[in-house]
Amino acid sequence: MSDSIIKVEGLGKKYIISHEGVRGYTALRDVISNKAKGLVKRNLNLPAREEFWALKDVSFEIQKGEAVGIIGRNGAGKSTLLKILSRITEPTTGRIELNGRVASLLEVGTGFHPELTGRENIFLNGAILGMSRVDIRKKFDEIVDFSGVEKFLDTPVKRFSSGMYVRLAFAVAAHLEPEILVVDEVLAVGDAEFQRKCLGKMNDVSKNEGRTVIFVSHDLSAITSLTQKCIFLENGQIRTHDSTNKVISVYTTSQNRNNFYIGQPSSEIPQVTSVEIVTSAGGTLQANGGPFTVMFEITIPHNNFLNIALSFQIFNHLNQPIVYNWIFDIEEPICRKKGINRLRFEFPIIRLYKGNYFLKVHLAETKTKIKFQEFDCCSFEIEMIRKQEPEWGWQNNVCQYLEDGKWYIENTIIKAQNLVN
Repeated sequence: MSDSIIKVEGLGKKYIISHEGVRGYTALRDVISNKAKGLVKRNLNLPAREEFWALKDVSFEIQKGEAVGIIGRNGAGKSTLLKILSRITEPTTGRIELNGRVASLLEVGTGFHPELTGRENIFLNGAILGMSRVDIRKKFDEIVDFSGVEKFLDTPVKRFSSGMYVRLAFAVAAHLEPEILVVDEVLAVGDAEFQRKCLGKMNDVSKNEGRTVIFVSHDLSAITSLTQKCIFLENGQIRTHDSTNKVISVYTTSQNRNNFYIGQPSSEIPQVTSVEIVTSAGGTLQANGGPFTVMFEITIPHNNFLNIALSFQIFNHLNQPIVYNWIFDIEEPICRKKGINRLRFEFPIIRLYKGNYFLKVHLAETKTKIKFQEFDCCSFEIEMIRKQEPEWGWQNNVCQYLEDGKWYIENTIIKAQNLVN
């Protein structure tokens, strides 16, 4: 007998996008806008209405007590899937089986009535989950203590800040004992301490209380620490569904497939127009312990820019920064001439451990603190080429880098002594 608490088969969600709507009242700005849209439509031959599938042919099963992450780029269909699982919206095709009560925290403003106080909303949410007033009272003090908003409990939630709202909403969702807890990226609204508190509570809910958690986040380290399995959504479809480490590896390597980046120059501000990595093994493959070079081209539109700052970071597959390097014009003159300026950074030896990595590049002006660019590029993979493999093999995710060192064994001889009673 299957222990599935969620079963999704052939799920699809279709929306109709209108490129020009019919209005009952038309103002001058609408006439101008519609004329402009008409020009665009004639040029691009856009239909007045078109179908957009936010989700298409999505199928998966989640077992009772599992913590499952859902990742993907913006617009991949993550929030749409959670809204369907939370019964906020209906699917266009397919079917879902939910064998338990669902509590969800999707976005600031959902789940609570703005005119009701925090206290009243706690009881309202409990009633929606089918709990009796007595059961809600048993959990009431835990909810208030976890949220930290006791002082404002009898204030209408429409007057709450977004952070206060999320604190109370999460406390309600996690403590009213649903069988399925669904949490979207909304936790990013809270402060770092509260986020850690929420992750700890979700971990406790899954491992110790046997409830199912579905968690959407762009914070891959949070996904890794909380979930055992993960779903990667891409363009409304499941790209892969496997263990969290495997899925995150597929996700990160799919973002930047090239060892170079080409950008467009600007007539007004400096721009990084080229980034290229030169690896020891060629292409996107880099050997641990080998040389590694990053080459930049920065296009300056005129000679009036001083105090340029260029920096780059190396991120791992969990979207965590590992290496940071920079160069400032105030320390060494760079990029002062109009046109293309070339710079390179050389690692004589790069000690990063095996895995997938990518660059994040920053271009700014230090004096005005204006940031011209920030973007990800140039993925590469570290392999342990020509390295002596340990007895147990090269394991994944055991460290970030390997440092040089040497073992020394000191043999101390201890003389045996006879014990005398």
